[in-house]
Amino acid sequence: MDELLACREEIQEIDRQMAELFERRMGVAKRIGAYKQKRGLAVRDKAREAKLIEKNKALIGEDDIRSYYVRFLQETIDLSVALQEKEMGGLKVAYGGVEGAYANIAAKKMFPGANFISKSDFEDAYKSVESGACDCAVLPIENSFAGEVGTVMDLMYTGSLFVNQVYDLPIRHRLLGLPGSSAEKIKTVISHPQALAQCSGYLSKHGMETISERNTSAAAQRLTELQDPTVGVIASEETAELFHLEILNSDIQKPGTNTTRFAVFSRVQNTPSETAKVEDAKFILVFTTKNEAGALASMLSTIGAHGYNMRNLKSRPLKSLPWNYYFYVEGEGNIHTKNGSDMMRELSVLGADIKLVGSYS
Repeated sequence: MDELLACREEIQEIDRQMAELFERRMGVAKRIGAYKQKRGLAVRDKAREAKLIEKNKALIGEDDIRSYYVRFLQETIDLSVALQEKEMGGLKVAYGGVEGAYANIAAKKMFPGANFISKSDFEDAYKSVESGACDCAVLPIENSFAGEVGTVMDLMYTGSLFVNQVYDLPIRHRLLGLPGSSAEKIKTVISHPQALAQCSGYLSKHGMETISERNTSAAAQRLTELQDPTVGVIASEETAELFHLEILNSDIQKPGTNTTRFAVFSRVQNTPSETAKVEDAKFILVFTTKNEAGALASMLSTIGAHGYNMRNLKSRPLKSLPWNYYFYVEGEGNIHTKNGSDMMRELSVLGADIKLVGSYS
């Protein structure tokens, strides 16, 4: 047989096998997409992709073709992601505010191609997921300057949803105004209270009065209705484009890194296997303590005794019981292990009420 013909027939047989394996791989990718959609997880995980490529390239013995395999693997991953995004195209993601709000920006970065549902406020977005009207909600939980978002933390305690993903969005505030206006003309600034707090130094320096609005995009919408060149808005570049406003000044937030952490809330809890190696695993607990001396110290000591580092501890007032509080803890480590289960059992004995809000990495 002609050598070239023999090679072509061999390649044809290899291609047939690869086609079967490709179809099988994409079928698994679909299942992964369905899993992520139910739990409000992002389609893309760059860190995992990098680890997968690094691990699998060692399967190639010939040095001169290893780099080609890396390209092949990356393209295969990209195709799997594209299929998952297509399958998740019907994903309904709720957020508080109108289009252009920072929550909307964060949601688009986490769920490209999804259907984004604007809600009037954080509670409305949260409840739309509880009711089943939306699949997940993207809500802010903390800002590096202004601190926690109390309304969302209270929803964690009282609601039924789980946090399966946390995303850090760098915040760059702009002073926006009507076309033809200037920073020197602005006397009053409208924005969300946290945005105003994050830019308080700039506002104070320029003697600007402030008006609070429920979110930054709602403030921009209000300015377009007012049509007052002496009124400005603190919001994002995306908001400026959306409402046809001019950027009068950029990066007016306080010096340093300004980041808002957004959490994805969904009805199903993400529970990785206890043997999964998740180096950066974290979890969120909320609980109340018994009304006795040393109760809080006992709870915190138990968490530490099981080897979990607490990276965040906050208290919030109970709305139903004046001068009583619940506590919010973010811990580091995989809680879905026997050690984690033992800790939760011990905490349930020590505390009056305890809830695992979610786990993420």
